[in-house]
Amino acid sequence: MEVKYCKLEIFIPKSHLEVLQKALQSVDAGHIGNYDCCLSVSEVMGYWRPLDGCNPYLGSMGEISCEPELKVEVTVYAENVDMTIEAIKKVHPYEEPVINAIPLYRTSF
Repeated sequence: MEVKYCKLEIFIPKSHLEVLQKALQSVDAGHIGNYDCCLSVSEVMGYWRPLDGCNPYLGSMGEISCEPELKVEVTVYAENVDMTIEAIKKVHPYEEPVINAIPLYRTSF
């Protein structure tokens, strides 16, 4: 079965939501029927521990950190996933951004 759509989950600090929205719009992510710029945002708590050799956006080397962040969910055409992830990475402040691409078996549109 061919997958037509994927959902991207993007974890990002609240301070970068607007620039992320513009990046997603620039590649037509979140275009559903006669609507565009469609996405959902949830507040979450992120945890991580910076290890030797990294350059963390937040946190101290070797210590577990936690900060509020946003989980942004957006639907994209499967063939546009790579292009969309590249656009996200250009504006994302994290050294290792968490961006999950989840194939959608079925949608309502």
